[in-house]
Amino acid sequence: MEIIHVDDVLRVKLAYDEVLINGLKKIGGGRWQPETRVWEFPVEKFTALVMFKQEYAERISYATHRKYSNAKALQYNPKEKEAQLPKNVPYYKAEFEEEVEYHVKQLSERLVRKGYSPKTIDGYLSHLRRFLYQMELSCEAEHVNAYLLFLLEEKGCSHAYVNQAINAIKHHLRIVGSFNEQEIMGILRPKTEKKLPKVLSKQEISLIFQATENLKHKTELMMGYSCGMRVSEVAAIKLSDIDYERQMILIAQGKGRKDRMVPLSGKLAQQLRSYINVYHPYEYLFLNQEGTGPISERTLQAVFNTSCKKAGITKIVSFHSLRHSFATHLLESGVDLRYIQELLGHSHSKTTEIYTHVSNKSLMGIVNPLDQLGL
Repeated sequence: MEIIHVDDVLRVKLAYDEVLINGLKKIGGGRWQPETRVWEFPVEKFTALVMFKQEYAERISYATHRKYSNAKALQYNPKEKEAQLPKNVPYYKAEFEEEVEYHVKQLSERLVRKGYSPKTIDGYLSHLRRFLYQMELSCEAEHVNAYLLFLLEEKGCSHAYVNQAINAIKHHLRIVGSFNEQEIMGILRPKTEKKLPKVLSKQEISLIFQATENLKHKTELMMGYSCGMRVSEVAAIKLSDIDYERQMILIAQGKGRKDRMVPLSGKLAQQLRSYINVYHPYEYLFLNQEGTGPISERTLQAVFNTSCKKAGITKIVSFHSLRHSFATHLLESGVDLRYIQELLGHSHSKTTEIYTHVSNKSLMGIVNPLDQLGL
């Protein structure tokens, strides 16, 4: 659900659901606009709409998922990998730089006003630059679709990458006003890929920790696994976020600008004290090599890769796999899915349910028919 302030009205975009529509009607003052397929409300209804969005968050998520799962997907024919363009193919064209940067600045200001996180803003601005350079500033409907097909067919980009590019382009189209709202909402997306998270076993996690001899590196990896943190959250953690008395850690302003609390493991607390006594960090728990600020996400990923190599882990995994493993191991230990959702900071339970597909808790109880044959 999107609430967009346009001129003197609020436009609400919402997937159709009878319960949700009745809820909107109860707010009062709303009118359905069939030509743009949005609801319009007076500006003074903003607080009521925000409360409605919070109250019906799970239903809105379900209705949106159902809408896009039934929608027609963007059709494309990907090239063989050998024939695809390299990921780092240059987009930059000097003659368009001034105008491209003007549009990028406009988008940046819009996203800041809407409260998007700095990381999301950076990603959207990069997508817009690539689109405008590639299409030489053209925003015609056929050129938008041509660019999306270029990403899918010529470059072999993932569906998630292309969908993020579409989000950035849609914001730009609303700013320049070259499309009406119905045309913008009608831009086709590739179907969302259903990929299972890459999970490490408890034994593999132990091997990784044992193979990590550097005290700081081991502490970083233990923090990621023990708290189910994203790599960006580990990089941003501060000394003041750790409450030894209450045995809790505050993860401040994680993805989606949300704070959350996670338990501080006894083993992690002991590891942190040893690390702090040796390294004496200030403000940020894990400082960069120069000691001028927080460690970079790229460095944390490199630390993880090195430890995996030393431990003999051959799976294709990333630092984020520590978070996936944390959630899966909790589920296999019998922790309720609702608590795991809170620990991971997921807004919707459907996001957390993905771990039920990789947990072996139920699957191990199934007798394979091959084992029942008298061979």
